[in-house]
Amino acid sequence: MRRWLTVAGVIGAGWALVGGIAGCLVGVAAGCCVWRLRPGADRKDEFDASQAIRQLPLAADLLAACVAAGAGPVLAAQAVGDSLGGPVGERLAWGAAQVRLGGAPADAWRRVGEIPGADALARLLERATESGSPAAAPVARLAADCRAEQGRTATARARKAAVQMTAPVGLCFLPAFIAIGVLPVVIGLAGGLMGGR
Repeated sequence: MRRWLTVAGVIGAGWALVGGIAGCLVGVAAGCCVWRLRPGADRKDEFDASQAIRQLPLAADLLAACVAAGAGPVLAAQAVGDSLGGPVGERLAWGAAQVRLGGAPADAWRRVGEIPGADALARLLERATESGSPAAAPVARLAADCRAEQGRTATARARKAAVQMTAPVGLCFLPAFIAIGVLPVVIGLAGGLMGGR
């Protein structure tokens, strides 16, 4: 109800400030913008996904440390899930609880695999739970791979931002350069040529 009242208030403000049909159009456009930018379920899912991607290397490191200390994969996932929290921690704790209750490891760790980039961790936990294979070294490698991927993504974003920033900076400085640097020279040359005749 509060969202609708906010949108209605923005539409009314546009109508009151501008007035007439143009005010109605401005108000509707502003109301659509407010409706689109409202915090909703889609934004929450995106935020959770980005938070999960950031948490994944830490969770993998903690899992590797717990397993190297002698804990089984289920106990390690439960401990990491309880201490870490957030989307990764909740899914790890949920998967460990499902395995403890007798669920199939493939089904229990499937929710962990839904996190972008965590499908390898889910397969590793499933294999370690079913066969008892050592998981400390593979999970540590997975954490290093996640960190390297995050570094590559951050570098690509920084390069893209540098390229995208060039156009606005050029548009700001080019007119000043022409007005202060080029135009006086052209006017001086034109005055010299016209005065010589």
